[in-house]
Amino acid sequence: MQVYVLLFNAGTDNEGIHSLQANGRNTVLMFEDEDDATRFGLMLEAQDFPTPEVEAFEQDEIEEFCQEAGFDLRLIPAGSLMVPPDNAVAETDWREDGSHEAEEPPGADESRLSNEELNDIRQRLEKLL
Repeated sequence: MQVYVLLFNAGTDNEGIHSLQANGRNTVLMFEDEDDATRFGLMLEAQDFPTPEVEAFEQDEIEEFCQEAGFDLRLIPAGSLMVPPDNAVAETDWREDGSHEAEEPPGADESRLSNEELNDIRQRLEKLL
């Protein structure tokens, strides 16, 4: 089944996928309907997020990506009016300009993917396009 996700800087080295964060976990939203994903993206823009792009993927490919990246998934059924939470994280893992934090909190590298793992995931996502 085809699903739609929101990407920032799609097709670049600085590509990021939108997720919600709760209890220290990231959850990627997969929309069954492209219009619902577009509407959600417009609501994000209204909250001063960068402009996301709606991209179609096969559901199993997003599930595999999320499993490997340690993200949770949530399928948003067609016709659902999903609204972004009012409270956004103060600092995102992704930066629009591609920059990264110079310092990380102690132990942060333990939960992060290595550059090799990220490059592998990025290459597989690029093959999907």
